[in-house]
Amino acid sequence: MIQHVPAASEIVAREEAPAASGRRWQEEMTDLVTDPAELVKLLGLDPEQLPAALRAADGFALRVPRPYLRRMRPGDPRDPLLLQVLPGAPELEPAAGFTSDPLAEAQANPVPGVVHKYRGRLLLIAAGQCAINCRYCFRREFPYSDNHLTRSQWQGALDYIRAQDELREVILSGGDPLVLNDRQLARLVEELAAVPHLDKLRLHTRLPVVAPSRVTDELVTWLTGSRLRPVLVLHCNHAREIDDEVRAALRKLRAAGVTLLNQAVLLRGVNDSVAALSALGEALFASGVLPYYLHQLDRVRGAAHFEVDDGTARDLVRGLRESLPGYLVPRLVREIPGERSKTPI
Repeated sequence: MIQHVPAASEIVAREEAPAASGRRWQEEMTDLVTDPAELVKLLGLDPEQLPAALRAADGFALRVPRPYLRRMRPGDPRDPLLLQVLPGAPELEPAAGFTSDPLAEAQANPVPGVVHKYRGRLLLIAAGQCAINCRYCFRREFPYSDNHLTRSQWQGALDYIRAQDELREVILSGGDPLVLNDRQLARLVEELAAVPHLDKLRLHTRLPVVAPSRVTDELVTWLTGSRLRPVLVLHCNHAREIDDEVRAALRKLRAAGVTLLNQAVLLRGVNDSVAALSALGEALFASGVLPYYLHQLDRVRGAAHFEVDDGTARDLVRGLRESLPGYLVPRLVREIPGERSKTPI
């Protein structure tokens, strides 16, 4: 079972009162849909799904921001956005080869808050929760409670970064780093910008997609205001995740000089067709984002029903090459524990 981490509302409560311009996203983070019964009712789904949803949510909680919920089709149990977040019976079925730590990240966690797998860059676990719990999340059983940093542990993580002269890039990850407020993140970026061997700052985040109000003026200021070159890697899996508000938020970031990339996960029933992946690439590009990676599923326990075999995945990418310009075709990759980079398929 996933370990308890503080809710976004708890983090907000610890900090200074937010500026008026930043309140909307924080209010949305305290008004998530977390009860499967509410989700079933709001979308007019078959209540017979509820017992299994409740059992699955007991192991990995339901979390859905309402802006994301509003993009789902009521009454459609196969809606590609719904399938990414609705707990269900398939999660409870054991599957050979699916484990709690599919990327062996416990072996790459040298100090609390740091995951260091690749040369020249590392992950800083800036937050131990997400705005949304994707059912295929490879960190659904990650020990966030062991990596939820106290003030002294933050300094330990920063000391580790300062001591690694080969590092050029820190990747803020989690969870989702953007559940932290802008004051916290601005202070963290200031500390990182003072490390002389760093030159890039990367964020891995789903928040601009699931709650685009998170892209505040304050966020743009700290993200672009240091000497570090900013890169924001989104996680968007389907074109219908991108509505007018998401497009506006992404264009705001792009106009400020942020490099925008996307990494999607190939998911059975969600985006496993040339039509779905082509539409995603076009929708991303129209918002100023380049497709970057198309990940094969990390084999985390509870997600076997999303897996697409490698042969089908290769056929899909071949179809994308035939229908899209090359710059809109993401690289099909898998992450293999112990390898020094993503592995092309």
